[in-house]
Amino acid sequence: MPFDPAAAPAGVQLEGELQRTDNRLHLRYRLADPSGAIRIPSADPTPARRDGLWSRTCLELFLAVPGEAAYWEFNLSPSGDWNVYRLRGYRQGLAPEPTVVALPFAVARRGDGLELELAFELAPLVADDQPMQVAVTAVLETHAPAGGTDAGPLSYWALGHPGPEADFHDRAGFLLRI
Repeated sequence: MPFDPAAAPAGVQLEGELQRTDNRLHLRYRLADPSGAIRIPSADPTPARRDGLWSRTCLELFLAVPGEAAYWEFNLSPSGDWNVYRLRGYRQGLAPEPTVVALPFAVARRGDGLELELAFELAPLVADDQPMQVAVTAVLETHAPAGGTDAGPLSYWALGHPGPEADFHDRAGFLLRI
């Protein structure tokens, strides 16, 4: 759901599926945008680990071990670019996770949106039987107002928004348990 439904483009729908089998995480996002309001980055011929992906359309995932301050932020751009960060605590010590050196995922563009699918071994981050808290989120950028070439406004999507501002790092928003 968007943080501010009034700021979200009309007709946009974002769905997801999350499954953990043994220590493999499978995540699928489906974005439907019948009006073409969302600005989707073009496919990058050489996708790579990049910073700042959250400043444009970016599908995200936050993982944490219950009771531990540290957590991870996954950024998946429809361009194919990605990043995985480890944080020491709430918005502290943002640094690329060194154990994740590649994050292959598939993006299929559809007439009215896209589907993004990630399958990831959690082993570099957690043990097989380690429970996790999860937040599935997205930043969606709209096209600039008519005639403009700059980026349009962003809307912030999550399963729940626990505070007065959109804040994906708020552990109260890590609503799923796997």
